[in-house]
Amino acid sequence: MIAEFLLPDLGEGLPEAEIVHWLVSEGDEVTLNQTIAEVETAKAIVEIPSPYAGTVQGLHAAAGDVVAVGSPLVSFAVEGADADSPVPASHLDAAQLGAAAAQGRAVEAVFEEPGDTAADGIATRATPNLVGYGAAPSSGNRPRRRARGSATPTIDSDHAVREAAPHDVLRTGPIDLPLERPRSTPPVRKYAKDHGIDLVLVAAAHPGEAVTRAHVEEYAERGPAAPVPVTTMPSPDELLANEPVSTVPPAEHRVTRTPIRGVRKHTAAAMVRSAFTAPHATTFLTLDVTATTELLASLKHDRALDGHRIGVLAIVAKAVCLALGRTPALNARWDEAAGEIVEHHYVTLGIAAATDRGLVVPLIPDADRLPLVELADAIAELAATARAGRTPPAAMTGGTFSITNVGVFGVDAGTPILNPGEAGILAVGAVRRTPWEHHGEIALRDVVTLSLSFDHRLVDGAEAARFLTDVAGVLREPGRAMLLR
Repeated sequence: MIAEFLLPDLGEGLPEAEIVHWLVSEGDEVTLNQTIAEVETAKAIVEIPSPYAGTVQGLHAAAGDVVAVGSPLVSFAVEGADADSPVPASHLDAAQLGAAAAQGRAVEAVFEEPGDTAADGIATRATPNLVGYGAAPSSGNRPRRRARGSATPTIDSDHAVREAAPHDVLRTGPIDLPLERPRSTPPVRKYAKDHGIDLVLVAAAHPGEAVTRAHVEEYAERGPAAPVPVTTMPSPDELLANEPVSTVPPAEHRVTRTPIRGVRKHTAAAMVRSAFTAPHATTFLTLDVTATTELLASLKHDRALDGHRIGVLAIVAKAVCLALGRTPALNARWDEAAGEIVEHHYVTLGIAAATDRGLVVPLIPDADRLPLVELADAIAELAATARAGRTPPAAMTGGTFSITNVGVFGVDAGTPILNPGEAGILAVGAVRRTPWEHHGEIALRDVVTLSLSFDHRLVDGAEAARFLTDVAGVLREPGRAMLLR
């Protein structure tokens, strides 16, 4: 029997996904729930499992192709049935796969073994199994991924993402280059491309392995230096003709064209929608935060906090949560369809993170209930997950207020655009040692600028100023946090 597997909805109603990497090829034998591909949606990189045990009959898209949800992805020849009877994989519950993806893991559907209950030899089970949580209950071991054209198990994709990508060792003898595209993650491929390194050469020294950032870095350290370009002298005829040699590159090399897709496409659409829907206004406040920086310096020497990294952003996040309780208009949303203002009695805090794939804003649910140490740990964890491209779609939906730390780029202030559905976003500038009035004298103090953008339909200038003053009060004197609630 030929079974056709259609690309399921991977969560949040996203209409398409880009094929990042195939982990199987035509003719490969696959097991139930074996990961067959990595795809990138507008929000995350997701692993796709096989709903069948059988042989890969055909791949309907190549790496780099964008596939619409519901379009054919791969065909399987399922064992124990008539190979000339094609049927669609209609029993695959795309909604369940999408829900699993939204929980923050790669998607994996669980199917019963052939002959259990279904007339055609394949039956479905309602509960999806997630990659990283073991094999399906009906099998004894977790399925292991095959390399293309090889029976050798490969490294788990989650591990490869965390390892993230270096260069191959330098060889003096002949190198057996792989016949297939080296297996690696998008951050690794970008790192290699930025450093002018061919992943095929890296993979040659690590047969059967996924290329990691460590492999690429090792190759870069041991490999030969980049060749020095040789300048060709003009011919005698050119010299006699007195014609200068053109140094202008061909027209096709004067620009670089990159398809608008993935995170950048999603972010652009959201920002345009926000900018032309909510009337933005921005207010600024520059303040002395020396007391906060001195507090953070003292916490670094507290043995009870070993393993925890508390920075200015964590203090700001805590101050924002406290201030939102006193200015609820900034923790609300404008519901145009219902004709209502929806005020939230909780804080789902978004922290903007710049990644290789573009800007993402992962969320910290119930941030207002977290003590400072747990809030700092949550910020560090979501930043690492976002940079690895593993933030699930559900972790970026439903925020009530956001913070963007532009200070890490050396920027003092800005006018950030609201995330759709939120009433406010706070930009935190760089902390600078600046001459400042202190107790009637001029002294060097740590100074920062806060920029608050807000939806003027929900928040007026007085409320925005009151909120910004409350946040600043905590940063000027961290002990004030004991008085706010």
